[in-house]
Amino acid sequence: MDENEADDAAPTAPAIVPAADIFEDEDGVLTRLHPNHQTQMRVEGSIAALVVSTAALVADVALPVWNGAIVIPVVIVALLLVWRMPHRRFIARGYSINDDRLRVVRGLLFRSDTVVPFGRVQHIDVDRGPLERYFGLATLTLHTAGSHNASVHLPGLAHDTALAMREEIRAHIKREVL
Repeated sequence: MDENEADDAAPTAPAIVPAADIFEDEDGVLTRLHPNHQTQMRVEGSIAALVVSTAALVADVALPVWNGAIVIPVVIVALLLVWRMPHRRFIARGYSINDDRLRVVRGLLFRSDTVVPFGRVQHIDVDRGPLERYFGLATLTLHTAGSHNASVHLPGLAHDTALAMREEIRAHIKREVL
């Protein structure tokens, strides 16, 4: 068997997704969000923690309590939330995209498993805030017909992935209309 026959015999693999980016839940295989999303959530949390800690410091100085009675517990809780919550939220989120639907799973205490058939999609947005642009991320938003859960947001995608998903969904909708 020569090299050409060996190349023809080898099966072609689909686009390889690193094993760390795939996980399985009770309803199937999901793809994790981009790892930069966890860092982005930490930065957002740090900004909020800084504001709350500053307010606690002002309250600590202004109120007649012993030094640190307010600011120390606030800073400890803020640090725990900034470090732990983004990781827990990151591992609790995932998505899968098929030929005709997008499935988005999220939530820690209250799990949400949303399936959006492409036939119900009216328009698609790819949004990028300042931190998302800095980390190379985007949020894919699908707007559907109906009033309950009319918009489904999928944050934490790499910008190129979000654009490719938008084009894939748009192509499916176009095929369905024709």
